[in-house]
Amino acid sequence: MEHSINRLHATIEGRVQGVSFRYFVVEQAQRLDLKGWVRNRNDGSVEVIAEGLRFDLDQLLLALNSGPPMSNVTQVTSEWLPATGEFTSFWMRSTG
Repeated sequence: MEHSINRLHATIEGRVQGVSFRYFVVEQAQRLDLKGWVRNRNDGSVEVIAEGLRFDLDQLLLALNSGPPMSNVTQVTSEWLPATGEFTSFWMRSTG
């Protein structure tokens, strides 16, 4: 079971826009060989959908809680969902 693909949906709140947070997430996700996307949301939060091995997703979740140097993460809401396998890479989506 530990080698099965999982999906993480996370919303990060705090000072997370205008501080290179999305670039930080892309860098972390690519390093961990995760697939999915990150985007700014209109409410000032950042949203992440990532698929990969649970261990790697847990590492991403730890990184989301700390963020890049200029950020100030106040809350991370996450949920685990069934993976769809729809992604072939990890990228930045437009704000939504």
